Amino acid sequence: MKKFLLVLLLIVVLVAGGIAWFATRKPVSPFDNVAAMQAPSEELLQRGEYVARLGDCVACHSTPKSAPFAGGLEMGTPLGSIFTTNITPDKETGIGAYTLADFDRAVRQGVARDGHRLYPAMPYPSYVKMSDDDIRALYAYFTGRVEAVRQPNKPSGIEWPLNMRWPLALWNAVFTEGGTYEQKAAGDDRWNRGAYLVQGPGHCGSCHTPRSITMAEKALDESSPLYLSGALLDGWYAPSLRGDPNTGLGRWTEDDIHAFLKNGRNGHAVVFGSMADAFNNSTQFMTDDDLKAISHYLKLLPGDPARDGTPWQYDEGAARNVALPAREQIPGAQTFMAKCSFCHGADGRGKQQWIPPLAGSAASLAKENASQINVTLNGSGRIVADGIPDAYRMPPFRQQLSDQQIADVLTFVRSSWGNRGGSVTADEVKSLRQHTDPASSSPIILQMR
Repeated sequence: MKKFLLVLLLIVVLVAGGIAWFATRKPVSPFDNVAAMQAPSEELLQRGEYVARLGDCVACHSTPKSAPFAGGLEMGTPLGSIFTTNITPDKETGIGAYTLADFDRAVRQGVARDGHRLYPAMPYPSYVKMSDDDIRALYAYFTGRVEAVRQPNKPSGIEWPLNMRWPLALWNAVFTEGGTYEQKAAGDDRWNRGAYLVQGPGHCGSCHTPRSITMAEKALDESSPLYLSGALLDGWYAPSLRGDPNTGLGRWTEDDIHAFLKNGRNGHAVVFGSMADAFNNSTQFMTDDDLKAISHYLKLLPGDPARDGTPWQYDEGAARNVALPAREQIPGAQTFMAKCSFCHGADGRGKQQWIPPLAGSAASLAKENASQINVTLNGSGRIVADGIPDAYRMPPFRQQLSDQQIADVLTFVRSSWGNRGGSVTADEVKSLRQHTDPASSSPIILQMR
């Protein structure tokens, strides 16, 4: 019996030691034996700045009150809040002591310079696909152009034992894929460039792909129909980017997608929520060639008719419901006419590209209602295109309307003009009212240099 217990103890020790070794070892980087970078050229610095725009690094690693890239943005997770880190070249609180290999491990493999694992809120499962050239340029930009800011990082709000980092090594081994993006013969050069941008630096799947109970994205590329099929994330619903005619991009042309990314608006929608930050700090700065490549790639992702249902068609019948005296008898109709119709129209069609339609919008047809509740409560951030703030924005109704009034008006919207997103309850509004902070609707518009 004693021999058996000793053998069992030895096995436990060996397994524990193996796990500990695996969890604490630093992954190999292709830059491990690269000499310290010389003073980067202006061309490399400019390319690095562009790659930082592609990755929208400034949106997460900044706050409206902080210097660019100094960190401190609170991000909600099921386990508790975490805060983004200082990635300015300050040697004590930032990444000033990082070598190119250290930087590469952090960005593409989720391992900090001291060996601790990063939470996958840092989208390294996507960034791993970035090319060596883009990583080299990004490092040159952060160490050679970004201004150093001394700002200590905030500890996470995740309590022990869930805050232990070593299990993330096992998570990475199971749920991430190694290797940079490789050209696929099935697509042309434009398709492959779009795939690289969407899957790699753009990390679109971080928001738009559903996650499993382990918080891993259920798919990382177009080989799965779940990739970019829509996901609920921290009080917002990121819609499908596939060819779904109701909840995705099925009714959009490539030009529509290009206009949305370039201008923040088109005839179908206007950016809001997290996408407003992505537009303000990232997509509007991309080249037309890159935007067209992204549009081309997304437009070729097929939809799922079984999930999306019969394509939406406009129903004129709602006009009767907003006419007097009928609207006085329909919950939400009177509130809609008083608070919403001036901008979105009594017919729900909006005002061309300036004010989005509610009739047939993805948010009105998706079963997830978080985005409509959130934007009704907190409004939308200001869209800033070419440095000019937009004159039109969704105002917050948090103080003007009760939970029941918001539930009623959204139920009306989601069941009118052919919409079939489903009803909204007062409890759902109450939950998001408590979860969201009005300050979070303020846009982060930052000059990166």
